Amino acid sequence: MSKRKTSKWPYIISFLFLGSLISLYFLNSSVHQFFNEAWEVLGSNDEQRISNWVNQFEFWGPLIIVAAMVVQMFMFIIPSFLLMVVTVLAYGPWLGSGIILIAIFTASSIGYGVGVNFGTPVIDRLLGEKTDKKITGFLEDYGFWAVIVTRLSPFLSNDAISIIAGMLRMGYWRFIGSTMLGILPLTAAIAILGENREEMKTGLIWLGAVSLVGFIIYVWWDKKRRNKN
Repeated sequence: MSKRKTSKWPYIISFLFLGSLISLYFLNSSVHQFFNEAWEVLGSNDEQRISNWVNQFEFWGPLIIVAAMVVQMFMFIIPSFLLMVVTVLAYGPWLGSGIILIAIFTASSIGYGVGVNFGTPVIDRLLGEKTDKKITGFLEDYGFWAVIVTRLSPFLSNDAISIIAGMLRMGYWRFIGSTMLGILPLTAAIAILGENREEMKTGLIWLGAVSLVGFIIYVWWDKKRRNKN
C-alpha cells in the first residue's frame, strides 16, 4: 500500500482528546470517580443498565458515548456493537444514529492517528503480534473494501482496523470514507430494528451473512483474476 502524505489534524485530535482525558482522570477526584463508575457500568454488557446510566447525564450523555467508543477501541472490554444499540435505545433512532456516526468518526480518526504516530511496536503490544500480522495482511490486500466489510458486519472485530490503517499510512480520507460507508447500513439497521430485539437480531444476522458472503465471493474472484495475470 502506498505511503501517501497524511493530514496532520487526526494526530492533533488524538493527542488533545486522550491528553485531556488522562489529565482530568489524575487531577480531578470527581472525574476519577466518574471514570471508575463508567468502567464498571460499561463493562457489564447490560444494555438496559448502560442505557439508564447514560440517560442520567442528559446533555453530556452523547459525549460519554463518544468517549466510550474511543476507549473500547483500546481496551476491548466494551463491544462497539453494544454501544451502538445502547445509543439508539437511549436517544431514539434519529438522534441515536447521529451520535453513533459522530462517535465512529471520532474513534476511527483517533485510532488512525495512534497507528500513524506509534507504529508497529506499540500496536503489537495493544493487539498482539499475531493479530497485527493477520489484519495487516488483510488490509494490505483489500484496503478500501476491507474497511467497509469489517464495519458493515456486526460480527467481525473491527476495533483494530483503524490503528492498522494508520500504521500502513492508508490515505486518511480514503480510510475514513470507507469507514463511514461501511457503518451507515449497520447504523440504519440498528435504528430501524432497535425497538424489537428479535427482529434486530434476525436483521443483523442477515446483514452480517450477506456482507460476509459478498466479500468472500469478491476475494475468490480477485484471487482468480490475480492468478490469471
